[in-house]
Amino acid sequence: MLRIENIVKIFDANTINEKRALNDVSLTLNDGEFTTVIGSNGAGKSTLLNAIAGSLMVDGGKIYIDDVDITNMPEFKRASYIGRVFQNPMIGTAADMWIEENLALANRRGQKRGLRPGITDDERKYFLDLLKGFDLGLENRMTTKVGLLSGGQRQALTLLMATIQRPRLLLLDEHTAALDPKTAAKVLSVTNTIVRKYNLTTFMVTHNMKDAITYGDRLLMLNNGRIILDIKGEEKKTLTVEKLLSMFEKASGEEFSSDAAILG
Repeated sequence: MLRIENIVKIFDANTINEKRALNDVSLTLNDGEFTTVIGSNGAGKSTLLNAIAGSLMVDGGKIYIDDVDITNMPEFKRASYIGRVFQNPMIGTAADMWIEENLALANRRGQKRGLRPGITDDERKYFLDLLKGFDLGLENRMTTKVGLLSGGQRQALTLLMATIQRPRLLLLDEHTAALDPKTAAKVLSVTNTIVRKYNLTTFMVTHNMKDAITYGDRLLMLNNGRIILDIKGEEKKTLTVEKLLSMFEKASGEEFSSDAAILG
């Protein structure tokens, strides 16, 4: 469903500060596969996600979704294939609009606009049922401005908006990193429910090793712009943080540098 072939991304090329953020990366994700991505700071996680989303143009290689070459496609055109949730809960929603208005915009993405009621009764009922699944009380605040929500509530809403049209690919950019542990656990649980219910092909970048191990069908570890570990199947089911650290050290020849990722 997603195919990446030998992509390269270089920052500050031909200068003393040259940084090869992605170094000949190749990857294939199957339809419905839930993949988590971990790595220390500067490993290339966010660069890889931004390259897929179109926020960054690659300097070499090819990217395909459903066998469509999107390598040079601008970010706004990739939106018809991709749903994305950012690390910052303030991104992805319109703060001065109501919850139901934000959901209506997301639900009608790609449709022609006409002179009809802003939100129909059927849409309201549909949104209400979806919000109940979060167990965050959002179904009782449909006409509340999104800017008045907590970070966790807003991130849950952003997740729902990103998936309401069932994108071909869902990109999660450390989407619980800015939340407190209890809220983060709730949003991750809801994420897993939505991904599994709709069989969404998902690429989740996380800073937390435990989350990367617990969720998903497959785990990728990046280091210095390369994929050094690709773990799935029974191997992933029996994986522990200690075992993952050992595998990283053998593959990279160095110790993992982020205590925050290890400790969660």
